This record gives sequence, structure tokens and C-alpha cells, in this order.
Amino acid sequence: MPNPKRKHTPHRRDSRRSANSKLDNPGISKCSNCGAAKQPHKVCPECGFYNGKLIIPRKVKKTAEQQQQQQEASK
Repeated sequence: MPNPKRKHTPHRRDSRRSANSKLDNPGISKCSNCGAAKQPHKVCPECGFYNGKLIIPRKVKKTAEQQQQQQEASK
């Protein structure tokens, strides 16, 4: 297999490697349910909907009152 006669310069090496850093940003679309920005063909990170269907239900944090009521009910 042939070998190069001379060493490639750092500029030539780095120019070749930097070609990957010039990639475009992914497209952004609007969620049909909540209107938040999201990547196309992905589940919306805000509401969990995809193609008009709920895929991932959102977790709701319980307030201190709800936690106390739950503890009292379990006693």
C-alpha cells in the first residue's frame, strides 16, 4: 500500500477534520398540541404528544398539601 512522501501540514489535517463541525442545525417544527418548538418526528418534550396521541404522560409534582392528605389517608 502506498505511503505519503511528506507529512501533511497541521493546517491541511485540521481543515479536513473541521469539515464535520460545519453541520447544519436540525430543523425545528411546532408541536400540534401545545405549540412548543420540537424536532420533527420526535415526541414533544413539553407535553409528551406525538402525531396527536399522548405517548409520554407528564409527571405532576405533588404539593405539600397533597402529600399530607395522602399520608393521612394511608394511616
